[in-house]
Amino acid sequence: MSNVFIAFQANEEARPIVEAILADNPGAKVDRSPALIKIDVPHKLTIRRQTIERLTGQPFDLQQIQVNLVTLSGHLDEDDDQFTLSWKH
Repeated sequence: MSNVFIAFQANEEARPIVEAILADNPGAKVDRSPALIKIDVPHKLTIRRQTIERLTGQPFDLQQIQVNLVTLSGHLDEDDDQFTLSWKH
């Protein structure tokens, strides 16, 4: 099965999102370049609103990740509490 991935602009607004992904997704691998942060995860990647809020100490609307999102790969499933990429069988 292929990895799923997500990539963000490399800026301060994306930092807590990337930290949350790494905290909640064991096996996540980060590739950083001057302008881009790409995260690959085997099978499934989940971004949890609660984790971002814990890291920032502020309320967070998951729709805010769209501002710095560059690209993604996988089937997207999202609601108010989490954003998940996976490959459906």
